[in-house]
Amino acid sequence: MSARAKNATDAANDQFLRSGPRVGLRRVAATDRDAFVELAERSESFFRPWIRAPKTADEFAAYIRRFDRVAADGFVICLRSTGSMAGFVNVNEIVRGPYQRGVIGYGAFVSSAGHGYMTEGLRLLLDYAFTELDLHRVEADIQPANLASLNLVKRLHFRKEGYSPNFIKINGKWMDHERWAIVKGRQ
Repeated sequence: MSARAKNATDAANDQFLRSGPRVGLRRVAATDRDAFVELAERSESFFRPWIRAPKTADEFAAYIRRFDRVAADGFVICLRSTGSMAGFVNVNEIVRGPYQRGVIGYGAFVSSAGHGYMTEGLRLLLDYAFTELDLHRVEADIQPANLASLNLVKRLHFRKEGYSPNFIKINGKWMDHERWAIVKGRQ
């Protein structure tokens, strides 16, 4: 690795809120727009049955505007070796008071899928959510046919809590979802 590339990688690693052996977790930023949109475009058919990621500059701008750090927060999972984005994770529907909970949504970009980066990255996110965001509970809603996502939450010790028919509208269609959750101290 050249000195210039090492300096760029070191600078990217300094931005991480949490770091693991291979990936780091940081907040998504407006400066991520071009790379994020390009990765989302390449991953469109990979995402299509499960989620819809922002694929234009306007969609990305609307996406990051949601993250007010009160009701929602957005993060990217990046490779520590290069700083490039492997995936993203959002903590949505943050509820305070007696609930102290949030619902995560996430996706691996197709070029990074199948390498365990999301497992490592979501472990970092859970640590951050339970400590820095002071959440007691993190939930995930997953379509029953999304085996990769179901296996991911199982690896992270989420517990299945229920089934909701016609629960979330994705790509114009109401989809059934399984409801999974993990409570602070059980990860």
